Amino acid sequence: MDPLYAEGELLTIHNAFHQGQYQKVIDFDTSSLSAENALPGRVLQLRAQIAIGQVEEVLADIGGEDEVPDLAAVKALAQYSIGSTTEATKEAEYLATTSSENMMVQILGGTVLQAAGKGEEALALLAKHSGSLEACVIFKRSFTKIRNTDIFSSSRVALIVQMHLQQNRTDLALKEVQAARKWAQDSLLVNIAESWVGLRLGGEKYQQAFYEFEEMPVCQAVAEIHLGRLPEAEAALQQAIQRNSDDIEAISNSIVLNVLSSKDTTELIESLRSKAPGHHFLADLEEKSAMFDQAAMKYSARAAT
Repeated sequence: MDPLYAEGELLTIHNAFHQGQYQKVIDFDTSSLSAENALPGRVLQLRAQIAIGQVEEVLADIGGEDEVPDLAAVKALAQYSIGSTTEATKEAEYLATTSSENMMVQILGGTVLQAAGKGEEALALLAKHSGSLEACVIFKRSFTKIRNTDIFSSSRVALIVQMHLQQNRTDLALKEVQAARKWAQDSLLVNIAESWVGLRLGGEKYQQAFYEFEEMPVCQAVAEIHLGRLPEAEAALQQAIQRNSDDIEAISNSIVLNVLSSKDTTELIESLRSKAPGHHFLADLEEKSAMFDQAAMKYSARAAT
């Protein structure tokens, strides 16, 4: 890959990030990146730091540079990850108003808005991309190298797929993946997004997803759970936690696995709460617990009478 061109410069670090190889991303030497890719490379490294719990370091690194939309979006993501959800959501909404054409604002701002329960606002922000995803890359199909616009377009696709799946709109998620396949046949992230859809569709798709997640122990563990292979899922999650003890997705999925295995979850829940108090799993758990308590009170009242 010719370092004098922007084509594919970020491919290695981008793929490593989405495979959960966060330390590899942080250690990546960005000094050889072209001027136009220096900021996207830095953003990927900051996101990797957030993923392993180095949020305070990220906020200190950004410092007074949050007038740069890309870094302001990273700051909002960092704030949300440590429980400053109101502040982070306000920042994401502000960026959606002032810098909606910025790709990192779309991806990271959309992530924050979705996590805050503002899915429609997140999708509206992602839709602000000038032209369709297919249009933005169609003229590049004759090139053998991968351009960075293609790489980050796949990030946008993956986020939209996640949102549709969270809304239980598997049909729309599948449609998004099928459309992306027209221009991103070899994209790692589109392959991953397709596997997410496969986990929802079930059947033979479970095994296909398992193979696609080969370098991603947490995702592979989820596939193992769907396949009913709980010991193998536990081994994959333990591998992820050994690699990074602050891997909040490994911890949250370990909670699910322990419930399915009839094991205690108290320690894991407390660990997740200490590392990521704003995690969507905790919010969902609290909501469901409150609903259960409310329903139980009705039966308790009947039993008392």
